[in-house]
Amino acid sequence: MRHMPGVSLTYSLVETLGQAIVVGEYEQTGFPTEAELCVAHNASRTVAREAVKMLTAKGLLTSRPRQGTRVEPVSHWNLLDPDVTRWMTERPYSHKIYRDLSEVRLAIEPIAASLAAKRATRADIRAIRAGLNGMRDDADHHDLALLADIDFHVAILQASGNPFIIQLKELIHTALTISIGLTNRIAGHTASIPAHEAVLIAIEAGQPAVAERAMRAIISESLEMVDSMQPEGVAE
Repeated sequence: MRHMPGVSLTYSLVETLGQAIVVGEYEQTGFPTEAELCVAHNASRTVAREAVKMLTAKGLLTSRPRQGTRVEPVSHWNLLDPDVTRWMTERPYSHKIYRDLSEVRLAIEPIAASLAAKRATRADIRAIRAGLNGMRDDADHHDLALLADIDFHVAILQASGNPFIIQLKELIHTALTISIGLTNRIAGHTASIPAHEAVLIAIEAGQPAVAERAMRAIISESLEMVDSMQPEGVAE
C-alpha cells in the first residue's frame, strides 16, 4: 500500500483495494483475510477492518460469519459512488464505461439546462459565466480549461434547482472529469466555447427548449467521439 500525502491510512488502503477489486485482481484468488491484508499492506487490524467496511458500503464486498469476505458482482456495486466510477475507468478496455458515463450525462444535463433556464438565479448565472470565462481565458492551458469546463457544467446542475439532480453533482463531476478529458484528447483541442456559450445565452434568456437542445448537442458530439474510438485506444 502506498500512502498518499494528506490522505488517511484507511483511505489509502480503500483506494488500493478498490482499484484491485474493480480490475479483477481477486477473481481467481478470492479476497484476502483480515490477517492477510495486514501483512500484505503493513496495516493494523483497525485500518484493515475499517477499509473493508468502507468497501462493503460501496457494494464491492460482503462479509458473512464463517464465510469470510468476498467480492460482489458488478450488479451489486454502488455505481453512483464517485470512487467506484473512477476505479471502473481503470479497467482494461474500458470503452463501455466511457460510453455509459456519456449516456448518463445525456440523460441528465440537457434537462438540467432546461430547468436552469426557468430557475437560475443571478448567482447561478454568475457561476455558469465564470466557468465559461475560465474556459476562454485558459484555452491554451489544457488542465485549467478542463477544470473550468467542469465548473461550467456543475454550475448548471446547481442552477437546475432540483435537489435530486444537485445530489448527482459528485457523479457528474467524476463523469465530466473522465469523459471531457477523453473527448478533448480525441478532438485534439479543448471544448467549443461557442457551443457552451449558446447554452449560457439560452439560460440567461429564459429559453428552456433552446438550452436543452444546446446542451444535448454538446454531449451528443462527445458521445459520437467516444464511439469513434477503438476500445484499445480508450484503455491506453
